Amino acid sequence: MRQELLSLPKGLAEEVSRNLVMVARLIDEDPEQSYAYARIALRLASRVAAVREAAGFAAYATQKYSEALAEFRAAKRMTGSVELWPVMADCERGLGRPERALAMAGEPEVQKLDKAGQVEMRLVAAGARRDMGELDAAIVTLQSPELASHSVQPWTARLRYAYADALLAAGREDEAREWFAKTIEADKDGATDASDRLAELDGVEFVDAAAMDDEDLDDEVEEDDDQDDVEVAAAERATDQAEYYDEDDDEYEPVPDSEPDVDVTDEIVVIEDDERDEDDERDERDERDERDDRDKA
Repeated sequence: MRQELLSLPKGLAEEVSRNLVMVARLIDEDPEQSYAYARIALRLASRVAAVREAAGFAAYATQKYSEALAEFRAAKRMTGSVELWPVMADCERGLGRPERALAMAGEPEVQKLDKAGQVEMRLVAAGARRDMGELDAAIVTLQSPELASHSVQPWTARLRYAYADALLAAGREDEAREWFAKTIEADKDGATDASDRLAELDGVEFVDAAAMDDEDLDDEVEEDDDQDDVEVAAAERATDQAEYYDEDDDEYEPVPDSEPDVDVTDEIVVIEDDERDEDDERDERDERDERDDRDKA
């Protein structure tokens, strides 16, 4: 790539180089931003094969398969290299044309690929078979000397994983478990989720201890908040029930004792009873006076 960039004016070459560095740096963590940098580089130097290739991978990472395929074809024409053949075939799969991917797997270009490229082409072909609903054919496609080899190569984990996944899709669970385990042996960098798949098959459920600790902490904080609310409410009730004054304060005035509530109804009843007693006494006196007058007569 450096040699290709030397064909550009120095200032332009530096600008294109900076954008290509950002493409490579962001393509995994932020594909859309990587694609944006690729478009800038492509606008600046569309006749540089390395730029067309980088633009193709950025488009591929954002699932813009038609655009990616066009860039890969352009890079292949410029360089004459066939190393992009497998990813071009996978773009055909992405475009919903698995039969074209299978046709490319049988082209003479495959024989010109190095071992890694041939394994990649086998993975793409097996994926195309699965796209077409041919699970058994996909399994057979992956059965190869590279799969049976005990040596671990850069492609070994991906090849074993694809084989295990195909077996599981075909309902061959015991064999799938065996090959997921073999995948783990070859996957030193954790590039696949084979360990999770194997645990799932064995019925093992992982619990995120950190997440549980966070939940416990949240519960404790919530309990503390509830206790604080209770204490605050109690203090407010106490404040409502009694006011505290400083007697040295000029504005201090003692709070007078409250008068007992008077039941008006009781007063009325008492008054009525007193009036009735006076009437009775008056009647009794009148009766006595009448008796005395009769006795005298």
